[in-house]
Amino acid sequence: MSGYQVIARRWRPKSFDDLVGQDHIVRTLKNAIETQRIAHAYLFVGPRGTGKTSTARVFAKALNAEGGPSASPSEDSEISKAIMSGSCMDVIEIDGASNNSVEQVRDLREECQYAPAQCTYKIYIIDEVHMLSAAAFNALLKTLEEPPPHVKFIFATTESQKVLPTIVSRCQRFEFRPISDAVIVERLTEIAKSEGIEAAPEALEGIARLANGGMRDAQSILDQMISFCGKQIGESDVLDVYGLVSSETIDQLGRNLIAADYPAIIQTVDTLAQEGRDLFRVLQDLEVRLRTAMLDAVRNRGETDSLGKKASVETLMRMLEALQSSEYSVQKGLSEKVNFEVALLKAVDAGRMRAIDALIRELTEMGESHEGSEKKKT
Repeated sequence: MSGYQVIARRWRPKSFDDLVGQDHIVRTLKNAIETQRIAHAYLFVGPRGTGKTSTARVFAKALNAEGGPSASPSEDSEISKAIMSGSCMDVIEIDGASNNSVEQVRDLREECQYAPAQCTYKIYIIDEVHMLSAAAFNALLKTLEEPPPHVKFIFATTESQKVLPTIVSRCQRFEFRPISDAVIVERLTEIAKSEGIEAAPEALEGIARLANGGMRDAQSILDQMISFCGKQIGESDVLDVYGLVSSETIDQLGRNLIAADYPAIIQTVDTLAQEGRDLFRVLQDLEVRLRTAMLDAVRNRGETDSLGKKASVETLMRMLEALQSSEYSVQKGLSEKVNFEVALLKAVDAGRMRAIDALIRELTEMGESHEGSEKKKT
């Protein structure tokens, strides 16, 4: 009897059409295959869970399709199945964190010289390539610049700034973007329907917020929620398990900040702390809400009433700056609750203060208008 396989593995993309949220990369790779403009080295850069290694596998399968590279290889061929299961001898996946020594890279260099056993190309997929040592990078340089014609390299990393520029310059670089909440919700809806799960749209939206643009994280959270709730998942279940608060609560807290309602702010913080909510996450969600209001003000000639009272772009910007400057203390400080309260009160005060340059500008304009009226009288 085979063991349970998590949703993130069962729903791992098997073709270019399954890759969501990275249309610019899918289009480029498909065109490269169709026009036979296939580079010898690729660098996939982006946050975790956005599809880097999945894309590498799909690309490797497309390059080694029977009859030559194809953007739509057969899913039923033995080579395709072997590549997707990770058992193909010619598609070698290497973890850069545990295979980062210069000796291991030298071994790889020697193996490159041998022709592929089954496939058209021998493909090396090196995950977290930034973990390679400087000596290992240097040992790889010559092979990377002039590899044998049957060898392709695909590197994946979450920290591109740690990859040597000499390596980056020898690769085609692809930027994987965080996947939008809407795309994640759409995918989770499809998964829930296929798995026979009734999930409220608000619950899936909460999961998407938690995932921070990572599809794999979203699928893992959905898996956990199914274990917790069974066949029905409601918004309150997600909020309770992960310490989130509803969008209505975030909206009301934003209204209290704009209205400078100190008692309501303190009461809300007390309630959230008693319920065991993640106050740092609340802070982040509140920043997103204020940013939305700020953009609304930009579109409406500098003011918005989307949070009850009228607020200017300048006011919202100062409040956002105050909240962002308090992120570290809320996340790492000794008392999360106290630091969160202080962050909110600082934001209120910052919003009520008038920027000194704006005040000087207004006084200058008043002085000029007064001087003009005096000249008219004279």
